[in-house]
Amino acid sequence: MTSYQDMPWLSQLNEAQRAPVHPHPSTLHAFRAAVRRVPDRTALAYFDGRLSYAETDALSDGIAAHLGDRGFRPGDRAAVMLQNTPHFVLAVLGVWKAGGVVVPVNPMYKSGEMTHVLTDAEVTAVLCADHTWDAFLRDTAAAVPSVTIALTACERDLQTRDDARVLRGERLGPREGADDLLAAARAHAGRGPAAGVPELTADDIALISYTSGTSGTPKGATNTHGNISYNAERQRTGLGLPDGATYFALAPLFHITGMVCELASCITGGGTLALAYRFEAGVVLDAFLEHRPAFTVGPSTAFMALMAHPDASRDHFSSFATLASGGAPLPPALVEKFRAAFGPYIRNGYGLTECTAPCASVPPHLEAPVDKVSGTLAVGVPGPDTIVRIIDDQGRDVPFGEQGEIAVRGPQVVPGYWRRPDATAEAIPGGELRTGDIGFMDADGWLYVVDRKKDMINASGFKVWPREVEDVLYSHPAVREAAVVGIPDAYRGESVKAYVSLRPGQSPDPAELAAYCKERLAAYKYPREVEVLPELPKTTSGKILRRELRDRG
Repeated sequence: MTSYQDMPWLSQLNEAQRAPVHPHPSTLHAFRAAVRRVPDRTALAYFDGRLSYAETDALSDGIAAHLGDRGFRPGDRAAVMLQNTPHFVLAVLGVWKAGGVVVPVNPMYKSGEMTHVLTDAEVTAVLCADHTWDAFLRDTAAAVPSVTIALTACERDLQTRDDARVLRGERLGPREGADDLLAAARAHAGRGPAAGVPELTADDIALISYTSGTSGTPKGATNTHGNISYNAERQRTGLGLPDGATYFALAPLFHITGMVCELASCITGGGTLALAYRFEAGVVLDAFLEHRPAFTVGPSTAFMALMAHPDASRDHFSSFATLASGGAPLPPALVEKFRAAFGPYIRNGYGLTECTAPCASVPPHLEAPVDKVSGTLAVGVPGPDTIVRIIDDQGRDVPFGEQGEIAVRGPQVVPGYWRRPDATAEAIPGGELRTGDIGFMDADGWLYVVDRKKDMINASGFKVWPREVEDVLYSHPAVREAAVVGIPDAYRGESVKAYVSLRPGQSPDPAELAAYCKERLAAYKYPREVEVLPELPKTTSGKILRRELRDRG
């Protein structure tokens, strides 16, 4: 069992970074404090558009007032299905001001996926994009009795700096059965919620965050305001960013990484959140030059795409004090290639929806070690007030260096799943999260993630962890993305198959890639088959979907 206070490297951190975390009761409290302190500072930057903290406060007040007028009550759930735009932030703050619970939803969801979320969470209000409402959500919501309120926003897939129409609230036309989000916000701006809405507490549910479903039907993790506020404050103080720093929303805000490490952390420090709709490498690089952010966090796949863009240069990354990676494994080879090309060191991190984003990260001024045996890059160390254990199947601690399941206890761990006491008891017994990830910890307290427990491949009785094979593939100069799965094998039971996408201009033979792995791995580990795809299937947060690749066979 290892806790933050036991770490030998603590002496290398400054006093603020070593101090216990004292968060606000909620991000909404932190936002209101910023409004009082820096009302004229830019809160949201969206291409050429800007909203100050005072303007953001007034518009989110208007959304809260509109929701209340339409019958939304404290504790009701509101699905927010928007990209990284000002509308998303206004919607989240408005729902919280109305005393509600935000259900952030991936805009790529289709009708069946959305029906599950709306029904399971018994959603009252839907806040989404015009085109989503037109395409399917109007009909989907109409079939769910609990949904009685809809607000739509004019989102456009912006690939230029011309955003003036969006922030002025111009639309493509009225939407049947829905009110205009920005029009409602302006009509009631500054009015705020109705009297009687109780003040949020740290124990109140802030989000019902549905897991990505990479291993089954999505469940709703109940992230409390205290969970979010703790991790947001921990991130802010741990990074050592100055007051008012600019954060760039590289990770989608509907994902727990973006919600906590970008939106909540930025607001906590009274910073500016720069937005650019959704990830497109060229647009993101332009935004880096325009906004000169100090911090961003995103999946390793986003950094791969940025690195591969022909226009990427050192100047694009020169403003950053910290680049962080989360949401998908970070290969050591990528860290070194990126540093060699652009200068910054990408800091690793580890977390899950159920622990409200990070529970381990790389401290400032340190670099994550690489395990000499497996070649795995450490994901970081536990944060303040957080205990990480590596346990066996009976829940007992294993010695340093031995593999087991990662278990986490701390103020960021959710109290449970929405109306799933069975799943809560199984995954979070006694308040300790059993992550389902296999990892190990070294004697200095560095945590290493080997792989998902369910992704282990059994080849002739030998364990093969996909991450180890993937890390070797990532070290090949032609490989851009890699994913390894087990496929049925009449002789071995399972054998290893690799799927890869390639860097521009590269065309190695699959047999060459298999031979490259064979030279560097034990005989039972190297892939017997390698298939090249233009792109590997991913969640919107950038996590490669091994399940889809398994289904391909």
